Amino acid sequence: MRVLGRADLAAFLALSAQDPTVNVFAEYRARSTALEPRWLGGEVWGRFVDGELVAACHAAANLVPVGCDEESARVFARHAREQRRRPTTIVGLSDAVGWFVDELDGAWGTPRDARWQQPHLEYVGPSRIDPDPWVRVSTMADLEVLYPACVAMYTEEVGTSPEVAGGAELYRARVKQLIGRRWSFVRFDDDGRLLFKAEVACASPYAAQVQGVWVPPELRGRGLASAGMAAVAEAVREEIAPVVALYVNEWNTGARRVYERVGFVETARFSTLMF
Repeated sequence: MRVLGRADLAAFLALSAQDPTVNVFAEYRARSTALEPRWLGGEVWGRFVDGELVAACHAAANLVPVGCDEESARVFARHAREQRRRPTTIVGLSDAVGWFVDELDGAWGTPRDARWQQPHLEYVGPSRIDPDPWVRVSTMADLEVLYPACVAMYTEEVGTSPEVAGGAELYRARVKQLIGRRWSFVRFDDDGRLLFKAEVACASPYAAQVQGVWVPPELRGRGLASAGMAAVAEAVREEIAPVVALYVNEWNTGARRVYERVGFVETARFSTLMF
């Protein structure tokens, strides 16, 4: 096992391509940083057998196993225990996360939140319902209305505000980055009130992962999320990547019904542990 670098990029992309939709986050990070630790804000570890890369682990703010069987997950966990830096989140296929955490054996303490069974969904289209024709790509002119909605969504989903501990500037920059990439989508009413939003978190030539789907609480149950997601899924499929993916909390039955109406189907189970 060793830290991967620029020279390993082709081998890493071949590994992630074995399941390109599940691995879209790690592949996006690899392509955008060329596996350079200074751009990753961490490292990508690789496990080799007879000179061939057989598994990897993205270890920055998010720790994400890639292509891990049980042995590889445990190898990476033993290495992780020796590191000073601790990711704030472990996320990936449920089996791999389970093996990793089992091998950690409490070394990182108890997660503040553990979501063990998150359906991973994929959409290849076409939509089963009519897309909302008023959903559009965000612009910087939307920022002052969009940003508070992003904070509200994050706080509701994660359980803590992204603005704590001086994080507001960084989070605002992230929202602006997504707008600049045309990865942010909104729907407003005639009075300028935000009715729906969603973003693409990461993308590769094969897939794009959607995050941040949100409707104001007082407007939920009116079909805005379903029609909005149909519009986003089709726009992403046409403009960014052929497959649209996301993962959702098992207990979020409302969101799961929305995605099912649009045409998303479950292909795997993820787990997310937040420390």
